[in-house]
Amino acid sequence: MPARFGITVPFDGVPLPEQRSLFEALADLGYTDVWSAESNANDAFTPLALASVWAPTLRLGTSIVPVYTRGPATLAMSAATMAVAAPGRFVLGVGSSSNVIVERWNSTPFDQPYQRVRDTVRFLRAALAGDKVTETYETFAVNGFRLGLVPDEPPPILVAALRSGMLRLAGKEADGAIVNWLSSDDVKTVAPIVGPGKEVAARIFVAPTTDADMARGVAKFAIAAYMTVPVYRAFHEWMGRTELLQPMWDAWAAGDRKAAVESIPDSVADDLVVHGSPEECREKIAAYVEAGVTTPIPAILPVGVAAADAIRMLAPAQN
Repeated sequence: MPARFGITVPFDGVPLPEQRSLFEALADLGYTDVWSAESNANDAFTPLALASVWAPTLRLGTSIVPVYTRGPATLAMSAATMAVAAPGRFVLGVGSSSNVIVERWNSTPFDQPYQRVRDTVRFLRAALAGDKVTETYETFAVNGFRLGLVPDEPPPILVAALRSGMLRLAGKEADGAIVNWLSSDDVKTVAPIVGPGKEVAARIFVAPTTDADMARGVAKFAIAAYMTVPVYRAFHEWMGRTELLQPMWDAWAAGDRKAAVESIPDSVADDLVVHGSPEECREKIAAYVEAGVTTPIPAILPVGVAAADAIRMLAPAQN
């Protein structure tokens, strides 16, 4: 097993204020990290602030914070606050996100995503080190900003990456990459591009059930929601799934959501979502590690298994 083994928080089906006991149990079960995300529910930082108190030995990571939806200075302040609250235990994961979240939901142009991520990483490096930043980057400018709360240990920065350009950026200018919606075999293509000595954190969707039909049904619904977003479509075209997913894309474009979901092959659901018995799930997660993932981050999908049971089923301490 890897040195690090995370889990995605907060957990579905339990109000956030009632999740303390779940967070407190994680370290004893062998988990080392908790990673949060943000789309249209919780923000990325608040669950980690709670985790910093509820589970004071765990590493805390954002997977991810979009670089468009906060101004550069605001993002630096949020990261610095977490780094000070949890010294040496916070990892800032940033990424471009998608046109849906950035443009449709936050009314912000989704322009030059590669450049915007690169510029944000460069700014954050300087700001989190305590430098006064006056710089005109390609995608934004900052004039005279200096953090008033500088962490003693600046947090590592990981970049969410799908295709080769962003993967290389993650390896060159950040401390590693966060990857998402890929199979363990896909990792063999992706991880080497990031480069040696870099962290490769993978958000791995897990449906912890032996009911294959249920697992595939949930998986296909999630796949249709994600893979019709342009950035994910381009990634899976690059990974060679065009022929398998073209019927889904065609049905979705025609407005037939039901047909889009039904057209997804079982093989794609099985490749992209881990499911099966607890032992099978742990073996499949281990395959990601063998392929090059340094930090697996299971994300539990809703298949009728309570969060408390699911985290025990997947717990690395059982290996």
